Amino acid sequence: MILGGFLFISVSAGGIFAWIVSKLFQQTTQGLSLLCGGFLVGLLALDIIPTALQMYEMFGLLLGVLMGYLLFQALRQLAHPTTSQTPSLYLLTIALLLHTIPLSMTIGNALGDSTFGITITTSTILHHLPEGFALTTALLSQGKSLGGLLLVFISLSLCFSLFIWIGHYFNLTTHGQAILLGISISLLATTSLSEFIIHHRRAMAMGSFLTYILLGYVLSWVFHFVV
Repeated sequence: MILGGFLFISVSAGGIFAWIVSKLFQQTTQGLSLLCGGFLVGLLALDIIPTALQMYEMFGLLLGVLMGYLLFQALRQLAHPTTSQTPSLYLLTIALLLHTIPLSMTIGNALGDSTFGITITTSTILHHLPEGFALTTALLSQGKSLGGLLLVFISLSLCFSLFIWIGHYFNLTTHGQAILLGISISLLATTSLSEFIIHHRRAMAMGSFLTYILLGYVLSWVFHFVV
């Protein structure tokens, strides 16, 4: 539960930073959506995919990616009509929840290790700053209030704590972890491209369109460099 609390602090800090950034765009929903899309693309390209390729075998990742794409198509139909231009916070939340599971179970397996402590705790706090930023930007891009975001952050923290406990008593095979991470990668990729970027291609001029995406990617690079 302590590490779950650290995760809550982490995603909340990322959310506060996203709120500050949103003020610079005066709540421009299309701009915030493109910013979030570029940020997610950067998060995948700079952090999640390289780490996954180093830690897990390719077959499990590809299987997870295929399963994630099929899941995306099903959840997209449930989340909103196909004609909607509103990005789905639900898809992003599910993707980040799945991304959290391998990490939390690995931490659970390491709880009995005497070296477990400040290093893992610090890594956990910093690692989830970008996730809080992405979730908050996604919500703001829909023009909604931040009231529901607290519930999302609490859910992430509880899920993180639950799978730490599970990981302490049960081992998830590396093949299973690879599949889960592949599903997460696929959901993040399809959500960022389809829901946050492509939907807004016709909403603004090409120069502004590319600028927002590039700015999101640069922000992701800054997060990656700092943490």
